[in-house]
Amino acid sequence: MKRFWKEVAVVPEDGGWAIALDGRPVRTPQRASLAVASAALAEAIAAEWRDVCETIDPAAMPMTGLTNAAIDLATPNLAAFAAPVAAYAQSDLFCYRDARDAALQAEQAAAWNPLLAWAEVRYGIEFALTQGVLPVDQPEATVAALQDAVLAQDAWRITALTPLVTIGGSLVAGLALLEDAFDADALWEAVSLDELYQERRWGADSEAQKARATHKRDWDNAARFLSLL
Repeated sequence: MKRFWKEVAVVPEDGGWAIALDGRPVRTPQRASLAVASAALAEAIAAEWRDVCETIDPAAMPMTGLTNAAIDLATPNLAAFAAPVAAYAQSDLFCYRDARDAALQAEQAAAWNPLLAWAEVRYGIEFALTQGVLPVDQPEATVAALQDAVLAQDAWRITALTPLVTIGGSLVAGLALLEDAFDADALWEAVSLDELYQERRWGADSEAQKARATHKRDWDNAARFLSLL
């Protein structure tokens, strides 16, 4: 869609904030009002619309896109939307350690054990660890507690959690950021550890680096969205 508006404004709506283009409300793809509870998020969305040049590029408007998802996808059926994220309670990246490389095992333990320890204290659970990629069954109580932690969130926070967990492969990392227990950059380093280790050992691959840069951008956008709620 080409840019047709001159003025972008943040306007009060039902106790929150909406975005108006030349006085007309912005709507989601499902034609709901694009309205948020946070003034900071509303200003971030408005800035994206102000920055549009000739045509809309959805990739350049992540706060708008995540807001659309929260309103159109998460809110109508929160349990169904949250289910793929909650499923990571059964297969968290941090529970899978390298089976052969002692140096990598040591790095994984140093980076991942504190995160698992935090989750164990926070949720009163324990994890089963394994070496290699074959699935390991987590205790039923662990899976239930982590899934309950996801389902306890509102549609907006589960929307932010979704890219964090799917990109990183770790529900623990996503929840740690959600609860502001660890820094977003430190968590990114943790979920990227295996890739970065192999790159140091075998050299950089340009395609892998491009993919990681894309994932980092999406990770940062989700973290920022979360911080603006």
